[in-house]
Amino acid sequence: MHTLLLSTLIMTPAADPDLVLLNGKVWTGNAAQPEAEAVVIRGGKVDFVGTTAEAKQKTKDGDKVVDLKGRRVVPGFHDSHAHFLGGGQSLSRVDLKDAKNEAEFGKRLADFDAKLPKGRWITGGLWDHDRAFGGVPPTAATVDKYVKDRPVFINRYDGHMALANTAALKIAGITEKTKDPPGGVIDRGPDGKPTGLLRDNAMGLMGPFVPPMDDAEIAEAVTASLKHAAELGVTSISDMEGSSVHVRKKYYAILQKLATDGKLTCRLDVRNPVFLVDEAVARKNEPNPNADWVRGGGVKGFMDGSLGSSTAKMFEPYIGKPGNTGVFVTQPDAMMNLVRAADKKGLSVAVHAIGDRANATILDIYEAVEKENGPRDRRFRVEHAQHLRPQDYPRFKQLGVVASMQPYHMADDARWAEGRIGSKRCASSYAYRSLLDAGAVLAFGSDWPVAPLDPIPGIDAAVNRRPLDVQKKWFPEQGITVAETLTAYTAGAAYAEHRENQKGKIAAGMFGDLVVLDRDILDPKEVDNIGKTKVAMTVCGGRVVFERN
Repeated sequence: MHTLLLSTLIMTPAADPDLVLLNGKVWTGNAAQPEAEAVVIRGGKVDFVGTTAEAKQKTKDGDKVVDLKGRRVVPGFHDSHAHFLGGGQSLSRVDLKDAKNEAEFGKRLADFDAKLPKGRWITGGLWDHDRAFGGVPPTAATVDKYVKDRPVFINRYDGHMALANTAALKIAGITEKTKDPPGGVIDRGPDGKPTGLLRDNAMGLMGPFVPPMDDAEIAEAVTASLKHAAELGVTSISDMEGSSVHVRKKYYAILQKLATDGKLTCRLDVRNPVFLVDEAVARKNEPNPNADWVRGGGVKGFMDGSLGSSTAKMFEPYIGKPGNTGVFVTQPDAMMNLVRAADKKGLSVAVHAIGDRANATILDIYEAVEKENGPRDRRFRVEHAQHLRPQDYPRFKQLGVVASMQPYHMADDARWAEGRIGSKRCASSYAYRSLLDAGAVLAFGSDWPVAPLDPIPGIDAAVNRRPLDVQKKWFPEQGITVAETLTAYTAGAAYAEHRENQKGKIAAGMFGDLVVLDRDILDPKEVDNIGKTKVAMTVCGGRVVFERN
């Protein structure tokens, strides 16, 4: 989550010289020419891919020539699921994700409280109760010990459970008389009073009271996100934006202005909430001279919650919780109506589904909508697709549905997942191998800031299936190869965005987006060292937007 050291970010207008890369090991992602030595980029697009000798003959005066000295080159990483604005915010908020115990959790809160201007809320946090509290979620009383007077509303790192302190609960008027909203849960103590924990749609009860981002905060978050993405080799992001209408409008305008000024260093496809179809249609149809860099028009919805918050919708109950099978954040009938309406308008539809029942349900909905609205190239997406019944694997191929998945979640969740749902259900979870073998298209991403934006630990997770801080592999039969993983982080993500003819490969006519790595992750001898790999250079639109000193 933290920016890399010894780095330089270059954000310059589009008048940079054309780029010639020589003496590399270029994995193109192009089956017609899998490997090459050199790449020539002109006018922001790939002009030539081939040998160093041929590239030298095509070099012109004024070109920027880079000797790669045998380093590995891959297409620019395309994160198929991230929250770009929220990720930028998280870089300047209190960070509780890796707090090892309550003492460290409390110290970080208290230290941040001491630095924050008066009148501001403490938000963000990304706390992990499995790490800091032995699996037992904290409460308002926990936070009150460290920050009492300032309102605090901090979310679990999966974004499906949040914790308010007593000051925040009072401001929002959440009491024992407050009813659970549909698709949400207010945790309560034996006396019926709220504990401070709000799950899924119950978090919305606090939303109207948390001060919105102002213009300066939005701009700062975008700048921080662009810098962070460039340092990590991320040149495209499918942005699952979920902020308020007011903030989202300003955010999109800032992206458009940066694109017009030639200062975007990452391509963004920004989605709207699925219940705002008209807004998405307007964005899709508005004139957009910057469509190569920033565009909108897709929608994203929520079927259920998350495994970590025990709100992912399952067919069978959670271990030790016989009455809990999770929640439908959106009821199936309502989701059917939302998907039908968006699809009729020709919008790209993505829906979050984590539990096995949520996944089966959204696949049923997609199948029904396709029959009702007629055939077209939809590429419906399931975001996360974490826990599946084996009989649902082939349905992704049969229905043309993209499995948009985040391998780092597997490494993170494996620490405690079997304690939530047992080993049998875990064996068919995060099923990269089974989905690929069934013919599904995989599109990989991070879900940043839920997980790090860095694709490298995600690649390591998909290949090696090692839980965080554990060397033993977890259901290794679901691991896939480095090449298959790279494809999911490049061409698969581009396909999910209907842009496979523009990016995701290093081939003539494609966008000049690529990454130079300091380690050859495709070398079988390096399979155990994938996680140690660093980005040496990031090129987006033919511009060097990051170079490690």
